[in-house]
Amino acid sequence: MKIISMLLLSLLGLPAVICATPVESIITAATVYSDRAVVTRTATVDLKLGENVLLFEHLPSSLMDESLQFSGQGTASATILDVNAESTFLETVPNEKAKALEDELRANEEQIRALDDRTAVLKDERAFVKGMLTSSTEISSAPRDAVVAARPSLDDWQKLYAYSEEALGKIATEIRSIDDQRTDLTTKKDTIQKQLDGLHGSRTKNVKNVKVRIDAATAGQLDVTLKYTIPRVSWTPSYNARLNADDRTIELGYYGLVRNATSEDWKDIALTLSTARPGLGGGAPELPLWIVDVEQREEPAMLAPFSAQAKSIAQSRAEREQQFNTVTGGRAIAGLPLEKEPLEAFDMRAAVEMNATSATFKIPGTVSVPANNSMQKVAISSAKLAATLQYEATPKLMETAFLSASAVNTTDYPLLAGPMNTFLDGTFVAASRIKTVMPGEKFVLHLGADEGITVKRKLVNRFSENTGIANGGRRVTYDYLLTFTNNKKTAERVAFKEGLPVSRQEKIEVKLLAPDEETVGTKDNPKEVTRDEDGKLVWRIDLKPAEKREIPLKFSVSYPADISVRGLEQ
Repeated sequence: MKIISMLLLSLLGLPAVICATPVESIITAATVYSDRAVVTRTATVDLKLGENVLLFEHLPSSLMDESLQFSGQGTASATILDVNAESTFLETVPNEKAKALEDELRANEEQIRALDDRTAVLKDERAFVKGMLTSSTEISSAPRDAVVAARPSLDDWQKLYAYSEEALGKIATEIRSIDDQRTDLTTKKDTIQKQLDGLHGSRTKNVKNVKVRIDAATAGQLDVTLKYTIPRVSWTPSYNARLNADDRTIELGYYGLVRNATSEDWKDIALTLSTARPGLGGGAPELPLWIVDVEQREEPAMLAPFSAQAKSIAQSRAEREQQFNTVTGGRAIAGLPLEKEPLEAFDMRAAVEMNATSATFKIPGTVSVPANNSMQKVAISSAKLAATLQYEATPKLMETAFLSASAVNTTDYPLLAGPMNTFLDGTFVAASRIKTVMPGEKFVLHLGADEGITVKRKLVNRFSENTGIANGGRRVTYDYLLTFTNNKKTAERVAFKEGLPVSRQEKIEVKLLAPDEETVGTKDNPKEVTRDEDGKLVWRIDLKPAEKREIPLKFSVSYPADISVRGLEQ
């Protein structure tokens, strides 16, 4: 019957309708970038002679149509005619979880109604007690000859008031308890309703179906691969750094934090992380025209009409803004944002491939990443780096020494910017961020305060004196003593800074007295104490175990007596 139908269509000159064959494919690999991923699906299909249509159903609606790639190999000899994606909608049916939430919601609403009924009864009881109390104390207005009940005695009134107080108190306490229960139930109801809204949403689900037309010269089997790019997937680097103070090494653990917020779960796939940034485009943005012109003041509309010249200026400005937005996407070129956040032992390392503009890390084994936007941590690599330790201090601000370790990235891959947890001899000491470090570059880890090096700064003397003839000038001299003690069993280096006053008036002179100016080095000729470009003094001293070192700092500020100087410390 099928052959006869196709023969009739041929005789009538109409094209034969080829039924699409659904393909049972699975996700086997994914390459994740900073803002997207390329997903790979594989399947095995049987092709008949002639034209075949393969249908990949229920793919994410957010997949980028222009990114579709299809390939295959096998016993069939075939040619790919075209690949296209079509959007469609699926009817969704509430699942068992939604039904359970609906039952819970109905029970919750029933409890709230029961509380409302009990509140109404309590309010009636309260009104009755108040009414009884009021009627017992009212003065009767009955005629004199009418029979009037005897007025309650003082003891009766006291009992009545005691009963009323007890009854009203119990009613008020129960109403407050009911209000609290109603608040809890209402909050729970809102939570259940939000969960239901998330499950139900629209009764339809938007998906995409991908059709692939293939012309088979010979029938046979084909192993096919479908690739597509999808957003809402990202990865960021993360690091654990363990400093071993004894052997002066850093054990660096390099991780990738992967997030999948698509509608597809990835189960046991081959995962690759890439540092490439396809979202930035292939080339540098074009620099827009920078025009400098005479500022034209626009007069108020009520004083003068919108002139042709003003209109031309406004139009020119709008055109320039449109040109800028077209070229840069509305972002400042100089400020394009970067794409975006205990050490476990592992032996496997990612295979690294360095390209001209990026690096890729092929994670060993298989990885599962559920589509719930949760963070999946995968190990990329580990390395052991030689470290140089140094203590840093700013005694004027804080009498504390801070340990830092510097190392060189001796690996074959870049360390991308990301968060880093730092451990010192097995103890967590700091959470910080590391900047991008290329192979061969140096980086520094800040390890926090260490009481093993004590720092003291003491003002020995501060005195003022007159200078010149007839008290023509003033001079203030500061004398400090800096003391550093190494309480460790190892020799350590300490670098610390001290600032000298900076004069912005030629009449104000700052003179360094100790250390002597001749012993102070420069950037090109560093010594134990060196003057930085900003005028600060930097000491780099080596302390032996248990060594105590005292360093004097003395300077003076001279100025004419007839001027007032601000900024002098008291």
